[in-house]
Formats: sequence, structure tokens, C-alpha cells
Amino acid sequence: MAFAGNVSSGGRGRILVMDDEEGIRFLAEAMLEDMGFQVQVTRNGDEAVLFYREEREAGRPFDIVILDLKVPGGMGGEEAVKRLREIDPSLRAIVSSGAANTPIMREFRKYGFNGVLPKPYNRQDLDDILAGVLAAPVEIDVTRGE
Repeated sequence: MAFAGNVSSGGRGRILVMDDEEGIRFLAEAMLEDMGFQVQVTRNGDEAVLFYREEREAGRPFDIVILDLKVPGGMGGEEAVKRLREIDPSLRAIVSSGAANTPIMREFRKYGFNGVLPKPYNRQDLDDILAGVLAAPVEIDVTRGE
């Protein structure tokens, strides 16, 4: 992918967004599509992992995933990123949450994420995080013990 300037002026690629809130899925999808990305949205980690695997096996991999940290009654971002990294160790993943002061949001790399996107976010926030994550080498320090 070639990204010149900000992402919104040249966003190309595929992004998977997982969030349990319908309104956030709708807004994220609309903003990302407006930025030039192909977008798929899912409601929970189980759906995200299944869809990511299917698309990768079909030769349509995602360039980046944005995962909601907490999904009441379902798999959230912390577990989903572990499963996605088993499928694709070079995954580029962003954790998103309204709870900015959690260990995962503060030390996101230790949990397998490449970036953090606090909620609520806007188009400029998306642009900034995508540009940073897409420009950076994929290096994850998953040193957290289980």
C-alpha cells in the first residue's frame, strides 16, 4: 500500500472493525469508507476471528483491525487479538475503548496491539492512528505472562 501525506488523502486497503455498539460500527465504517478503505464490521471477537480467517484464506487479507476492548457477553479485543495473531503473526491491530486508563490501553504492545484508539474518536483520530500504525514496522512485545 502507498500512503502519501495523511491517510484520508490516500487510504487504500481493507480494515476490519469489531465493536459491540451498532452506532460505533456504523460511524467507523462510514468514516473509513470515506477515507478510501474497504471496511467490514463485526459485533464481537468470535465474528472478527472467523471473518478474518475466512478472508485471509480466500486471498483477501485485512491490512489492519480495530478491536473494541470490552464486549459484554462476548469475546472482546484482548482475547480476539491473541487468536488473530495465531492466524497472522504480522497482524496490525488497534485496540479501542472508552476506558483509557486500563493497563491494556496504557501498555497496548504488551497485549499484542500496534496502536490505541480511545473512544470517542473522530475522523482525524482515525487518520492519525492509521497513518502511524501503517507506517511503523510490525513489532509486538508480547511479554505479559498468563
